Amino acid sequence: MINIIKVLFKKEVMDASRDKRSVMAGLYYAIGAPIGMCLLMSILLQQLASPEALKITIENASNAPGLVAHLASSDIKMADDKNDPLLKPITLSISDDYKQNLSEGRPATVTLIADKSDDKLGKHINRVEKAMAVYGSEIASLRLVSRGIDPNLMRALAIEVNDQATPDSKGGMILGFVVLTIILTLFYAAMSLAIDTSAGERERNSLSLLLSHPLSSLHIVLAKVGAIAAFSMLGLIVILVVSKVVYPMVAWEQLGFSITITPEFMLFCIAICLPIALMSSSLQVFVSFMAKSFKEAQSYVTMVLFIPMALSMITTYDIATDVMQWLPIAAQQFALMEFIKGNPIPVPQLLLSTLITLILCAVFSFLSARMLKSEKVVFGL
Repeated sequence: MINIIKVLFKKEVMDASRDKRSVMAGLYYAIGAPIGMCLLMSILLQQLASPEALKITIENASNAPGLVAHLASSDIKMADDKNDPLLKPITLSISDDYKQNLSEGRPATVTLIADKSDDKLGKHINRVEKAMAVYGSEIASLRLVSRGIDPNLMRALAIEVNDQATPDSKGGMILGFVVLTIILTLFYAAMSLAIDTSAGERERNSLSLLLSHPLSSLHIVLAKVGAIAAFSMLGLIVILVVSKVVYPMVAWEQLGFSITITPEFMLFCIAICLPIALMSSSLQVFVSFMAKSFKEAQSYVTMVLFIPMALSMITTYDIATDVMQWLPIAAQQFALMEFIKGNPIPVPQLLLSTLITLILCAVFSFLSARMLKSEKVVFGL
């Protein structure tokens, strides 16, 4: 039995290797996902480090020279030209009695006029509001000092935070997205090969020729699953190597954490992701055999992949973690996140989820082998 599966496995790997387009289609995600994520994060960090100049309309600016100067120090300036490209549709209207109220210690009215329903304008509105809040706090402190009152009396609590988190554990959601891209590679890296070796072979009539030999349908399915899993693991290795190269290029320290892909993490990832690769391969083969054509198989497999994506996203956003960490895919992702953070690995959850993953692989393989005994499935009737 083992020798037969070995021969069939070599045959499937050779057939898949000849289709270089399908192989590269899977590896494009493994190469492009970490590079794309690093580019986006680099652009975001650059914007956070040096916010763009903001110009707004200020009415009665002469009534509040101090406020205008404070806003200018925050790179929020008054626009002189209405056609200025940096001018945003934000208006700051200073009341006529601003000076009098300020000098008499009463609240000075400043009206912020803007459309908060505009998503593109939201961050600029928040920026103006924060700058004015800081200025208001400074004026309030000066008023207390002028009356001989210590401004610290307004602080009922002196809160000191002793943060024991390590730089590797502060990533939170970013680390979740990093691990999410790694997990999804197992499904996308060999998706084209999985469809081609099942629905594709059926359309080329090579599947019926293979079944005409004295071979067990289960042996054929296991060989196909093994070959597809091998290419999934190849994609996993590629994304780990690419991640190790590109992630250190991003200035994560600006966000207060770091992402380090160590050799130990790579080996741990390969070990616990192998069962997922086997389950993914058997699932995609099963779904492809259920379809009656190659195009139909592409649609079905794409829809089925929303299930692992949903499990990964739930883990990434930390939704129902106590329940999800016992389920396949989610448990492996959670274990990877804990490993990269330097926290203890949840061994019971990982072992149970791995066992369930292997059971699912066996179930899908058995169902696929059973389907190959039907002429309707073999000939796509």
